[in-house]
Amino acid sequence: MTQTRWTTIYLVIGAIMAAILAGLVAATPRTEDGIDWFAPMIRGGWMAWTFPVALFFYLIAALLILFTLLAIRFPETPRRGVLRIETTRGDRLFITLLGSAFIHLAWLFLAGPDLLWGATLLCLVYAAAVFRWV
Repeated sequence: MTQTRWTTIYLVIGAIMAAILAGLVAATPRTEDGIDWFAPMIRGGWMAWTFPVALFFYLIAALLILFTLLAIRFPETPRRGVLRIETTRGDRLFITLLGSAFIHLAWLFLAGPDLLWGATLLCLVYAAAVFRWV
């Protein structure tokens, strides 16, 4: 595929993802004081669809789209890391997401919900390590 075609694909997917994100922000409930980021987006729904929850799933979908494009544009051969198993980018992404969930759960158990950003910073370091050495 030519560079021009890839640029078009990137721009179209980027525009679609930006439109979805704008739709999520537009669907966030408003009060007289401004946007209520933590209010349910769907009243009486079966799940607490707040903006942070929707953003979480949006980012997971964006990662899957990004890694799909990377796999098509830049195919790779599996490599062996410290775990002595062959892994691809997608495998390392899965290991990172799974490990990050456990890091956040452990943080909640040990430290509570305050300063949860610390768990996120720890997860970023963990992700860098997984993509480098696994």
